Amino acid sequence: MQLGGAFQKKGADHLAAIRRVKEWVRAHFRLGEDVAISVSELACTQPGCPPLDTVVAFWTAPERRHHFRIFKAVADVVEDDLPPWWMKDALVVDEVFGCPCC
Repeated sequence: MQLGGAFQKKGADHLAAIRRVKEWVRAHFRLGEDVAISVSELACTQPGCPPLDTVVAFWTAPERRHHFRIFKAVADVVEDDLPPWWMKDALVVDEVFGCPCC
């Protein structure tokens, strides 16, 4: 069974890029194997925004979500694009105010 639309373009290379970024995030921020990490590639429709962004989120507690965005496609992300490891606590999203970007 073949999938149509956007899913058709995202094959093994795309999935490998997502896995690679997840591995970098886990090592970079010193996260345990039990920490959930989400890596998504999103189309940006706002003026001046690159066509594709990579959004990364991870949870260090049930209500403690860390979040950052890299302004390039997931396949183009390199390890040096990650924020410094010591900024981990600054990446926490305050659920009261939400995150207007995603």
